[in-house]
Order: sequence, then structure tokens, then C-alpha cells
Amino acid sequence: MAGRYPRPTRRNFARQPASYLEDPLPSAQTALAVVPAYNEAATIVSVVAALREHAPQFDVLVVDDGSTDDTSRRARGAGARVVRPAFNLGIGGAVQTGFVFARDGAYDLMVQVDGDGQHDPAELGKLLEAMGPGVDMVCGSRFLVKGEYLAPVSRRAGIHVFAWLLSRFVGQQVTDPTSGFRLYNRRAIRLFADDYPHDYPEVEAVLMLHHHRLRMREVPVRMFQRGGGSSSITSGKSAYYMIKVLLALFVALARKRPLVEPGDQAPVAAG
Repeated sequence: MAGRYPRPTRRNFARQPASYLEDPLPSAQTALAVVPAYNEAATIVSVVAALREHAPQFDVLVVDDGSTDDTSRRARGAGARVVRPAFNLGIGGAVQTGFVFARDGAYDLMVQVDGDGQHDPAELGKLLEAMGPGVDMVCGSRFLVKGEYLAPVSRRAGIHVFAWLLSRFVGQQVTDPTSGFRLYNRRAIRLFADDYPHDYPEVEAVLMLHHHRLRMREVPVRMFQRGGGSSSITSGKSAYYMIKVLLALFVALARKRPLVEPGDQAPVAAG
């Protein structure tokens, strides 16, 4: 798989400011894999090893979000760089830590991979192949592959509701809005480094991308059941999760964003 797409190279860290809507990406690209993890000692070694095997051109950063087990030690032992915030930030804060790291390191691409083993790094080539001109985020969708692991029925119902709503809000089909297997270019990295939803972020992030006139694309990927640990969204919490995400979506729709159309007056001016 690795030989089928351009291989990004590594780069030393250097801040490189730019706007979200900047020029097309250069041909030589640097890449970072961000693995948010909370008590994933049972799976983190295999996740890092799979990334190093199937995507050796990606630097690997594990964001250990306050784990109380050996996640950090095992991740370092597997060859990943580890960032450990001073306290538990939640999934949104952990992922945004990765975006800030990618932005400040001037990476051209960032892929988000769950630390529980659900995402298959061997499928990363599909995301890279889809990241072409005019695409800022590529999402791996389990619902575009027949016969693959999906999700418990209670969660799947909510996912379909979110997908139906988002498809109408953004004007394109969205099949797997809760997928955390996502590839971002520099424009999306800078957007989400500045502002990223913190509670249940994946669904609202799709809407944010649309509001900032960035574009997404979905590709079919296989996913697995968790390799260890436990999900924060149990069957008993599915209804609560669904209501909370729906509220976040409608609040996001009502938020004012100072986007400037060509020819408009600047929203902020000196003196």
C-alpha cells in the first residue's frame, strides 16, 4: 500500500504562519500521526507498531490524556513521541493538542488514529490518495464498506441521525460523522488548532469545516472492534450522547463566524 501514494518526508519544527485558505500544498509534504489515548496500555503498542509498519513516513505522536496505566511508557517504548497534558482534557482537548503540535511543527498533513485499535493504519493509503486539490479533510467511513464492523445498534441509530442532519446542513452526503479516522491538510490543521470542539468533537467538526468553506471527502475503510479498554459511550449513555451532540450541532449552527467574502470590509481594522 505504501508504494501507491507519495511518501511525505519528516521535518524539524518551525512555526510557519498562514491563513486557512492558503495556496495549494507543495509536492514535498511532511506528515504527523496523532493518537489520542486514555488508558490504552493494552493496545497502544500495536497501534504505534502498525503505524510505523504501514506509514513509516509519518511521525507518531501519542497524546496521553491523563492515563492512570502504562500508556505513556509503552508508547515511548514502541517508538512514539508522547505528550502528556497536566490533566485530563477529554477527547476534544487531546485531539486539539495534536493539531497545535502539527501546526507549530509546520506539518503539511496530520492523520488522527484512535489508540484503541479500531482504526487500521493499513487503510491510511486510501485517505492519502483521496487528499487531492480542493480537499481539506478526508474521513474514513465504515458505512461505505459492506460486511465490516459497524457499531452497537444503540450507537448506530444516533450516527445515522447525525449523518442525515449533517448531509443537509453541509450540502453533501456524510455517512460516518463520528469516525475519528481522519486526514487533514495544512488548512484544516490551522483551523482546528485554533478552535476545536471539546466534548464529542467529530460531528461538530464537520460543520465547522463547512462554515469555514473548507471541504471534506469520505472514503471506505475497514474498522475493528476495540482491542482493549472500554468506550466512554456505553449503551446506557447513547441517548444522552445523542441529545448532547444534537444540541451542540444546533448551537454551532447559530454561532456567528467572521468570515469575509471577497470585496467585503475587514471585520477588524486599525485605528
